[in-house]
Amino acid sequence: MPQIPEKVHELTVGQLSARSGAAVSALHFYESKGLISSRRTTGNQRRYSRDALRRVAFVRAAQRVGIPLATIRDALAELPEERTPNREDWTRLSQAWRKELDERIKQLGRLRDHLTDCIGCGCLSLETCVLSNPDDVFGERLTGSRLLAEKKQS
Repeated sequence: MPQIPEKVHELTVGQLSARSGAAVSALHFYESKGLISSRRTTGNQRRYSRDALRRVAFVRAAQRVGIPLATIRDALAELPEERTPNREDWTRLSQAWRKELDERIKQLGRLRDHLTDCIGCGCLSLETCVLSNPDDVFGERLTGSRLLAEKKQS
């Protein structure tokens, strides 16, 4: 991993990529989504402050546990400008995200438990399809796994 001298306060996109492990295209994408920011030199080259390293690490860690980028952006927006997320920030945010992750785990467990039965029917046309019609919410009005938009009557 390339070492960046302590006196260097800004990183090129290549240096940020090498240090963070994120592809240059990912860094550009993160910047377009407001997750990190850069300034432009007179030659129109991007320069990132050193705090971008920790922000990229924060983004990538949150992505690995399934947090959507919009949620990550909102979390980073709560931090003061150019302040890197620290352990306390991660603890606070991860506690807030825990409920969302627990619900997603529950949904995935239901999917796993019903997937074999559903595929076992061969046609996905059961009256009560746990994948297309969870908890049979449409069972009163429609049957099957393919639900079409109802036409409004004039």
